[in-house]
Amino acid sequence: MIRYFMVVLSFLYTTSTLAEAIPVTEQIDSQAGTLAISVAFDSAGNLWRASIKNRFLLVDKSIDLGKTFSAPIKVHPLPQMINAEGEARPKIAIDLSDNIYLTWTEALKKPVAGYLWFARSIDAGKTFEKPYIVHEYKTEIARDFDSLNVTPEGNITVTWVDQRDFIAAEAAGKKYLGAAIYYMVSQDKGASFKHEQKLADNNCECCEIVTTNKPDGTVVALWRHRFEGSEQGHMLAEIAKDGLKSEPHRATFGRGMADPCPSFMPAAIASGGEGANWWGYHMAYFDGKDTQVKSGPGLYYSRMDGVAWVSSPPKKFGDYTKQANHPALLSMGEKSEKEQVWLVWREVNDGKPSIMGMVSDDGGKSWNQEKLLLTTHQKDDYPILLQYKHQAYLVWNTQYEGLRMIELKP
Repeated sequence: MIRYFMVVLSFLYTTSTLAEAIPVTEQIDSQAGTLAISVAFDSAGNLWRASIKNRFLLVDKSIDLGKTFSAPIKVHPLPQMINAEGEARPKIAIDLSDNIYLTWTEALKKPVAGYLWFARSIDAGKTFEKPYIVHEYKTEIARDFDSLNVTPEGNITVTWVDQRDFIAAEAAGKKYLGAAIYYMVSQDKGASFKHEQKLADNNCECCEIVTTNKPDGTVVALWRHRFEGSEQGHMLAEIAKDGLKSEPHRATFGRGMADPCPSFMPAAIASGGEGANWWGYHMAYFDGKDTQVKSGPGLYYSRMDGVAWVSSPPKKFGDYTKQANHPALLSMGEKSEKEQVWLVWREVNDGKPSIMGMVSDDGGKSWNQEKLLLTTHQKDDYPILLQYKHQAYLVWNTQYEGLRMIELKP
């Protein structure tokens, strides 16, 4: 399975067909820049962007909602081979003190191997401290698809896909499905990290991990999992505090049998409700197989009860024949019955990459009709949802129009 680890199927195309899978190192060598970005708001509503150009991670900011950006700052002094396609992209997050945190994966010369780097700014983006490799285990192995989770108070959790256990099992002549998920936690705003720990075995080795937070700050991870018999589904786990063992729970039951897995169909997760009205999680994901699910393969939405660990019946959305992919979720509102949830995804309409969306005003129990939000004519990145105060925004990076950002209205 290791050969699939850093090969991503990109949806950055100009026709209605999937782009050919290309090794990340070849993508980096062939591109001066990439459309794959990450964005985040600071406390004043400035939009910060992390992007890659000419083997450097750059950070810049916009004070006018993405219309113009400041001169970019190089985060590291020397060029690196940086994974910046699909889900393997740099991540940016900002806490309430406007400290800025970044992670990215350096592609090493050894095939599919990578180092995961971390950097921070503690002066609101004026300067960035010297970056460092965040993980302790430095052997050159397949290591990628990180997730950067930062609470408003500045507690940091970095998770990633790691194949050390697959390699050890293979050396011992034992069977091991997929890869493992490891994580590290910082409680001093990135000045240091605690010892790395394993969250789970047997996740899909070529799919990203997505995270959200409970109201108490607990980090929750969702990932595509490999079960016995080549069956695939999604697992969800709250990362236990104080060294306690996390208990993964199965979250989806489409019982797909894909191999290799659909790495171009990642999942999305958002916490449901706030404060005392928290009830669980919103999930959007690719699942299903014609012989297993009556409604067939495609994108699905469901709610997960965070206490009973029971998922609601999945709701199919998007048009599978138009390559519906890459969902993003955003939940706003304290009470479930008044909780507004946005769900957007990418499709190809008449040969044009497009962003579709729909909204729920009752915490995902019912949904308004799907509608076309944006379209473009050339290559594009995946949709991103952000919130500033009580307003939801859609961010979409395109080759033709550049970065596009719109307010979302029901």
